[in-house]
Amino acid sequence: MSVPGVAAGAIRIFDTTLRDGEQAPGAGLTVEEKLEVARQLVRLNVDVIEAGFPASSPGDFEAVQRIARETKGVAVAGLARCRDGDPQRAVEALLPAERPHLHLFIATSDIHLTHKLRITREDALEAAVKWVRYGRQALGPDAEIEFSAEDASRTDPEYLLRVYEAVVDAGATTVNIPDTVGYAIPAEFGDLTRRVVERVGSGAVISIHCHNDLGLATANTLAAVQAGARQVEVTINGLGERAGNASLEEVVMALRTRPTQFLGGGSRVATEQISAASRLVSYLTGFLVQPNKAIVGKNAFAHESGIHQDGVLKNPLTYEIMTPQSVGLAGNRLSVGKLSGRRGLQGKLAELGYQLEGESLDSVYGAAIALADAKKEVTDADLVALVEQHAAESPYVVTGPAIALDGWNVTSSHGGRSLGNVALRLRGETLTADSSGNGPVDALFGATDRAVEKSLGWHPVLTDYEIRAVSAGEDAQGQVLVRARRSTDPEATADTATGHGLSTNIIEASLEAYLAALEKLLALPDSGTSRVAGTTATPAADRVAP
Repeated sequence: MSVPGVAAGAIRIFDTTLRDGEQAPGAGLTVEEKLEVARQLVRLNVDVIEAGFPASSPGDFEAVQRIARETKGVAVAGLARCRDGDPQRAVEALLPAERPHLHLFIATSDIHLTHKLRITREDALEAAVKWVRYGRQALGPDAEIEFSAEDASRTDPEYLLRVYEAVVDAGATTVNIPDTVGYAIPAEFGDLTRRVVERVGSGAVISIHCHNDLGLATANTLAAVQAGARQVEVTINGLGERAGNASLEEVVMALRTRPTQFLGGGSRVATEQISAASRLVSYLTGFLVQPNKAIVGKNAFAHESGIHQDGVLKNPLTYEIMTPQSVGLAGNRLSVGKLSGRRGLQGKLAELGYQLEGESLDSVYGAAIALADAKKEVTDADLVALVEQHAAESPYVVTGPAIALDGWNVTSSHGGRSLGNVALRLRGETLTADSSGNGPVDALFGATDRAVEKSLGWHPVLTDYEIRAVSAGEDAQGQVLVRARRSTDPEATADTATGHGLSTNIIEASLEAYLAALEKLLALPDSGTSRVAGTTATPAADRVAP
């Protein structure tokens, strides 16, 4: 039979993020947040939004009713038990919808009937038929009435088929096969779906609803589609009770990527909206998406191995079975790590707008690999900082540095002054000095001033100091910018030099920046050195810290 609102041959996407997804402990959403997710689901172009369980609370009733009233071009579903009070409340909430979809359910497995509901099989069958008939009468002939047999995968198959036949005769247009506790495996779930399709598929749409307790929700869903199911019940990011539900993005992209395996049964989902939907649901629920999550994880299109990076740069098809753009991303991500090669780093830098080769590439590559050993992840911001650092230093390293840091030490405590010591080499001369200061950076800068003044008769004077974290996380690099002038010319501005420092240790980054500025001051005329300087570097326009 044809599926209402869906092109012939397509699979109907029933999104239950706002109902079953919200049942994940800690994932509760306000009414306004549910509306925001519903608007994104409309942009995603799902076929049905299950907006909630109206009888469960006044808030859920309001959410379902407002979504029914305010969303257009999509069916809106509300869940109800086959128990007096639930269906009436759901019908009231769904009345404003363009396409109301009443979703009724009752458990059918003996374990649920005996221990939870404490009723017989015949009692359950009678209740199912009664409330399906009510829904059909209350919402009219054009409304969608869906019936779910809770715990279907653990229900006696012959009894299950009897229930489905009875509810279709009573007016159900969709019958759903829930794997409520994630018990099924693909082969058996496909066989069960096939039996239901053969028995009632000519009179109703066959739907499936899979949970992920064994990590098989997506596999079971796809097996059921191959067996003839025409509706899949899924959630964004696989959110849901316990281990979650079948993931919308996984199911939809499997249908799209392997169409010949599903009898041409794709979906009408605007897949370019998948990443936006994933981010929104993650943000509002506070449930982070694991990095290696299929389709929407941050590593789903990331390549760190040098072999993989080389292949992807030559042709993305070597390691990508779908394009990042197809799920709403700008492109793949070449991740820099200890196993990355120069070719991969060069490609990544090209993405960021930098064309490096030869010695410049070698220099940044060495720094990036060293950084990968020091922190968990080398981010895009880290790489930009390394390139900027290289660019700031490169005019002054032609003949080797005039000043080099041999070592430093600092002690600092609450309520007391810090004590710093530095060991430097200035034009081949070894210098050491100690100083106290108001904090570790001030102490080390003071020690540097003393060491330099012993040799040159002047020392750098700090005029500006800025610091910022290059990326997030406890292992982020700190990027420091200093500006300094010579102490012998307190009024001069032309003799101000800029220095940059970059390290996961912010004290070391500060000292590196101070010495880089000193290196440039030494290259200025009348500085006591004959070394030729390049153009004094200026800070990047965005190098501002609070």
